[in-house]
Amino acid sequence: MSTQQQQHSTYAASCPDCDVDLHSEDPNEIVEFYRRHSSVTGHDVEFTRIGPDLVDAVTEDDLKEVYTLKDVVTQLEAEYENGVPIGAVAAAMSEQGLSIGETLEKIHEIRMGGGLYEPQDDHLRAF
Repeated sequence: MSTQQQQHSTYAASCPDCDVDLHSEDPNEIVEFYRRHSSVTGHDVEFTRIGPDLVDAVTEDDLKEVYTLKDVVTQLEAEYENGVPIGAVAAAMSEQGLSIGETLEKIHEIRMGGGLYEPQDDHLRAF
């Protein structure tokens, strides 16, 4: 990917330990990058860029209120017809200080508790 394409990608993530990164328009591609990279190296991957529309969707009147993961899914549901991509949830939660790995763990916990479901793979809706 060229430098110009990288500058215009909506999402970007990198591993601070390995100095590898990924730029993408698809937030779930960032999660797949995390899964592959973490399984091989044991390192976490951090979002370095998320779309401004996503930040706006999960903040209210510049109060920078802290949202729970389920709140984020609920707020983003209107934006996605077939469920909220887990990558978008992970990006939004990174703004709340959670890593991709921590977000995936919380998603699993909430799904097992009945608070979220997957209408399709790697996409969420809240109950």
